Amino acid sequence: MPQQIHYYSTNRSAPSVTLAEALLQGQAPDRGLYMPDRVPTIPADRLAAMSDWSYPRVAAAVLQPFADGMIDAAAMLALCDEAYDFDVPLEGVSDESFLMRLDRGPTASFKDFAARMMARWMGGLVQSREDELIILTATSGDTGSAVAHAYLGLDRVRVVVLFPIDEVSDRQRKQMTTLGGNVTAVAVDGKFDDCQAMVKRAFADSALAGLHLTSANSINIGRLLPQSVYYVYAYARLATGGEPIVISVPSGNFGDMMGAVLARRMGVPIARLVIATNANDEVPAFLRTGEYHKIAPSRVCISNAMNVGHPSNLARLVDVYGGWMDETGRMREQPDIDRMRQDLYAISIDDEETRATIRSAYERHQVILEPHGAVGWAGLRHFQADHPDGASTLSVSVETAHPAKFPEEIRRLLGIEPETPPSLQGIEQRAEHYERLDPDYHAFRRMLTARLA
Repeated sequence: MPQQIHYYSTNRSAPSVTLAEALLQGQAPDRGLYMPDRVPTIPADRLAAMSDWSYPRVAAAVLQPFADGMIDAAAMLALCDEAYDFDVPLEGVSDESFLMRLDRGPTASFKDFAARMMARWMGGLVQSREDELIILTATSGDTGSAVAHAYLGLDRVRVVVLFPIDEVSDRQRKQMTTLGGNVTAVAVDGKFDDCQAMVKRAFADSALAGLHLTSANSINIGRLLPQSVYYVYAYARLATGGEPIVISVPSGNFGDMMGAVLARRMGVPIARLVIATNANDEVPAFLRTGEYHKIAPSRVCISNAMNVGHPSNLARLVDVYGGWMDETGRMREQPDIDRMRQDLYAISIDDEETRATIRSAYERHQVILEPHGAVGWAGLRHFQADHPDGASTLSVSVETAHPAKFPEEIRRLLGIEPETPPSLQGIEQRAEHYERLDPDYHAFRRMLTARLA
């Protein structure tokens, strides 16, 4: 029987921990991010056998090895059945190209996949504790609402969500600010990177040692593991004979992309992973030049959830390829850049091309994309144009949010009203409640101690 998987820090100075400990800590004590010390492989014949499995069954099979010692197989399957009670459409668009729509959950965003599983894992863990768990999370759009909804009403858990006031859509904001209860929304007069920096600093602040803080951002390994599942599911559903696949992921903080990297390490034959960013092109530039430079402040784009000038999860990607990037973005050891270029195709899509892609997808294929999915679809089209020999390769592009989250942009570009999913119906009429802060860590710490200590 294989040994239990443990989780090490990308900064290499913290002891390895179990999944339960990694979930509750969020960020490692040395400010690194946790990674599994091994990734179990899924044999090709088992991948083929999963072709007609339900999503919850695939999820339980993929996640169980990572959670051995924390939860047994029967309980894992029960949690997956409960968490994933919505569809995961794989929509054929053209030839061998598909859209994977991850927008059918309770907040109409791919973040539901990780948030709902994390809430169930943490809900079980917190029952054996005497103190209250406080979840700090920074969001550039969809994480906050998914986390807030997933943890809403959970006993002995408080949620604090920071978001950049001017860079989320009205509907994204209202999904966070209309809940109340154990959820506190904080609007920051700054950028997502400011929100993320304050959350990370709080975890390392000895003055907050009396609060049990953890994260539901993609800095928490509990976010990445569930996000690896849908890549396994898509491949098992679409592949007919073990052929390779190209996957395009619109990328901001790079958690969703890291889910695909983990799926590749599990055995999904991803021939190329397309990393499609908006105008925040620090990662495409890094892969092109071999030099990493943060973008500060991050650039404002209509694909707002991807307005990230220094992705936290880049440290994990660098780690996978043998390098070491610390939490500040300093490259302590260079990764194998040649191997990264072989596996990854990175491209930046600006707002003009994003809008053009939304129009062309609708005119040519009657497909409605929102800005983030359009970035992913444009990235895939660039890859196919640059590699005409691979145009017939099975390809999947990820649609991360429902078009109804961006109704103004859809109306402006297509002249239609996107159908509103149940989770967004009536949201305009709900009362909002939120704090407002400057991007000042000391003010944030004072707010935390006043409200939660």
